Amino acid sequence: MNNTTPQIEGTPLIAPSSTDHPLYDAVVEACRTVYDPEIPVNIYDLGLVYTIDINAENAVAITMSLTAPGCPVAGEMPGWVASAIEPVAGVKQVEVNLTWEPQWGMDMMSDEAKLELGFM
Repeated sequence: MNNTTPQIEGTPLIAPSSTDHPLYDAVVEACRTVYDPEIPVNIYDLGLVYTIDINAENAVAITMSLTAPGCPVAGEMPGWVASAIEPVAGVKQVEVNLTWEPQWGMDMMSDEAKLELGFM
């Protein structure tokens, strides 16, 4: 029996980011300072950061995944991401949530990451 909530047709699996928020670019750059220890590419360009949601009070909520559920740093990665974003000027608080839906895939990597890893 499948106990997952069905997706409403047309609802994206990945919520949109607050790309028009003034802090968005600085938060992206902070995410780019965090690396998966097994892959020499930052988590943003790997496509592991699904959503950067920044509210009117400058609280940042990150929804991200890992390359695999058994990733050895699963317990540590959210803390690393929060620690990278918290010092950004203007950020009031940071919450990092891991998700496995949708499952991360190599097609989520930026072209730069694919090039760095020899996939292009």
